[in-house]
Amino acid sequence: MTSLLVIIVLVLLAIALWQLTKIFDLTQVGQTAHNTQVASDADNKVQGYLMFGFLAFLYIFMIYGLIVWGPLVLDNPASEHGKDVDLLMNITWLLIFIVQFITQLLLHYFAFKYRGTKDSKALYFADNNKLEVIWSTIPAVVLAGLILYGLYAWTNIMFVDEQEEDVIVVEVYAKQFGWEARYSGGDNVLGKANVRYIQGVNTVGVDMADPNAQDDKMSTELYIPKGKKVLIKMRSQDVLHSAYMPHFRAQMNCVPGMVTQFAFIPTLTTEEYRAIPKIEEKIANINKIRAAKSAKLTASGQTALDPYEFNYLLLCNKICGASHYNMQMKVVVVSQEEYKTWLADKPTLAQQIKEANAPAAPATPTLVPDSTAVEAPIVVLAN
Repeated sequence: MTSLLVIIVLVLLAIALWQLTKIFDLTQVGQTAHNTQVASDADNKVQGYLMFGFLAFLYIFMIYGLIVWGPLVLDNPASEHGKDVDLLMNITWLLIFIVQFITQLLLHYFAFKYRGTKDSKALYFADNNKLEVIWSTIPAVVLAGLILYGLYAWTNIMFVDEQEEDVIVVEVYAKQFGWEARYSGGDNVLGKANVRYIQGVNTVGVDMADPNAQDDKMSTELYIPKGKKVLIKMRSQDVLHSAYMPHFRAQMNCVPGMVTQFAFIPTLTTEEYRAIPKIEEKIANINKIRAAKSAKLTASGQTALDPYEFNYLLLCNKICGASHYNMQMKVVVVSQEEYKTWLADKPTLAQQIKEANAPAAPATPTLVPDSTAVEAPIVVLAN
């Protein structure tokens, strides 16, 4: 209803502005006006200066954006390959800024310098081989360099030899609207799975007839060890999702009917990342905003917001439905010793299924004395 009212108000405002322009035209009746459709020298001069004005606005807004929103850029990658991704991104941004600065300056300057004047004629020539070579070769060389570096970084990230490398295999299972993690257990091999096997506590469809599935373990949080390569295999139950872990510079689509994967080595535990001065400053600013919001909530009788604490997150980066915004899972990076202890304490999926399917123990009857019962009288016989 609110949206409809907003649309109606905007339409009425547009009609009102249109009527005002008609009234303004009527007030000009009898006055000398320049009604020709051909631009005069004065018109062209005004347009030329307007081009310079727009150029100034473009640069001022760009500088403003860098100052205001620049600190919000996510830095401090928490994975080994993160520095390569950030370097590639920074090189790309730098090239974009340089090219944008030069091309926009030339575009607006030439629009002013060669603005139309009375009796002037444009110089026409069909082509210029020298210019064609220059403006074709430079972008081709720059783009080729970026693509080759990107392919090099992507190959280093994606190439994983499960047989030779010491990796931890974990499955991330996506569904509307949440995530589940499955660990491969002692054999480091995930059991087969299919949505047809989803039943009861077996919420990711593991084929329990597969010997490799007997030691698989489930978790609603993704625990991973620092300094160890983690191979994350991804499946989707329903629609296309995208597993996005921004702090690790990791993202991969989760496609129904197929398994995708992404590997990385965490370099900072959750506690170590929280202790980074920049992160501490960001968290302090967030909690300052939340405190101000909480004051307003409590004043109106509502529940205050809890203080925010940093955690790595696994997010969905595809618009997958109404609750897409809330589809996230906590990622915890710990030391390798802590990880081994945590995983050892987790029950296997086979144990969970066995416990869920175990027959309920018969209830033990409890004897309750009847308060209404009357004790039999004791009769004493005299000789």
